[in-house]
Amino acid sequence: MQATAYTYDSETRTGSVLLDDGTPVPFDAPAFDAGGLRLLRPGQRVRIEVTGEGEQRRITLVTLQTF
Repeated sequence: MQATAYTYDSETRTGSVLLDDGTPVPFDAPAFDAGGLRLLRPGQRVRIEVTGEGEQRRITLVTLQTF
């Protein structure tokens, strides 16, 4: 699934993305670390993997979207 980076805190390696419908979804440090990224800037397109649905939805991977 694709999204847009919305917030990112380099100290905690946590942040949030915006889904294409505008829904913000937070991610934690393990999801950021799983993608192998070192930095994330708001506005970058990212690929995410999620588990669960609704209130239980959780991002498990954040990485840059490449074409």
